Order: sequence, then C-alpha cells, then structure tokens
Amino acid sequence: MGELLKINNLYANVGEKEILKGLNLSINKGEIHVIMGPNGSGKSTLANVILNNTIYTKTKGEIFFEGENINELKTDEIARKGVFMSFQTPEEIPGISVVNFLKYAKNKTTGEPVKVFQFKKELEEKMQELKMNVGYANRNLNVGFSGGEMKKTEILQMLMLKPKLAILDETDSGLDVDAIKVVSKGIKMFSNEDNATLIITHGTKILKELDVDYVHILVDGKIVTTSSGELAKEIEENGYENYINK
Repeated sequence: MGELLKINNLYANVGEKEILKGLNLSINKGEIHVIMGPNGSGKSTLANVILNNTIYTKTKGEIFFEGENINELKTDEIARKGVFMSFQTPEEIPGISVVNFLKYAKNKTTGEPVKVFQFKKELEEKMQELKMNVGYANRNLNVGFSGGEMKKTEILQMLMLKPKLAILDETDSGLDVDAIKVVSKGIKMFSNEDNATLIITHGTKILKELDVDYVHILVDGKIVTTSSGELAKEIEENGYENYINK
C-alpha cells in the first residue's frame, strides 16, 4: 500500500475566519477513512481545501497527493490527478444529460477518447447495480431529481470516473434507509487496493455495511482522535462531548 494523500499542519480561512487549525491526515491506498465531528468543526472545509476551492485560503501547511505538493494546483488539475469529490447539495445542470456529462468528465480526467459503446454498456450496468432507472442517463443532470437520485448519481459518477481518491462530503445527508444502503453498496463496489475513500458524515448508518479502517474526530479545525470503526459507534451512543475540550 502506498500513500495517496498527506496533509501536514494545514491552516485555512474563509475570509478572515480561521477554520482549519493545524490539521494532519494521512491516507493510503486500499483504505476507507471517515471524518466525523460537530457542526462547524471544519469537515466540509477540509474537503474543499483539498480540491483548492478558491473560496478558501490556505494560510499554512502542505497537501501532497501521491508525493506531489498540490497546494497551488487548480481544482480541475487536482481532479485530473485522480481526486473526486461528491457534494452535499449537487447542482442541477440544464441542457447536459447524465451520459454526456460523464463522457465529458471521463475524457477530461483521462485525456483519452471515450469508447462510446463500451462506456454506455458499463454505465447501464452500474445504474442497474445502484437500482437507478437506466432512462435517467438521458435526462438533464440532476434536473428534477429527488435528493436520493442526486446522491446516487454522484456515486455513479465516482464509479464511472474511477478516481484514485474519492471524497464523499455528507453523501448520506437526508437519505432514507434504502438509499443509504445503495450508497454504501456503491462505495463497496468502488473500493479496492489501488484507491481510497474519505467519507465525511454526521451519522453512522452509511458505515454499517462498510469495512472502515480509520475514524477521525475533527473538532475546532483539528483532528483530536483517530481510531478504528468502533469509534463511530461510540460517537453514535455518546456524542462528541468527551472530545470537544480535548
């Protein structure tokens, strides 16, 4: 297993407000990591800073991906390196179908022409495994989709684009039990010894059917505790009180 992501002493602001305050994190190939923490602790900020969202400003620290410092790379350049991020609230994109969006994204991330017949066959297979209506492939991306359909489409994108690192920012938010099971299934379908997943979540339902390697508790911009998947169960039972003043 090789190291995919390494974050050293990361500080980041939104405007004048400091959100991340000396965060350290290491993720190796073949691992599933989970970030949990109270509201406002910096979970989504971390995801956005890794992708260098320009709303956020890194003030100190370094982010390495496969040994390369990506601090100054643009978001699309980081994506081409193999980093994927799903969003809490996926945007509607009128005029672009799901299949055309995925073909475009695949071409941009790999730099190679998409073999259309093979691509569509794989797309249909993945949609069926995710219990998605195959007809949605020809609909405008997320337009008129339910929350569950949007989140499944995000997982579909991950499966089709095959990134090295998938960052899932509260993909389970607002989903019913059945939809969460489908999202968990998609993560299991994606995971292998050559990639890694970083799940950012408030709840533990999405974790119940996954073999999680590490759970990190993020409080006030720093990871204060790291342990096995059992830590998520403790948080579910007792909350974050024991870690807030750690």
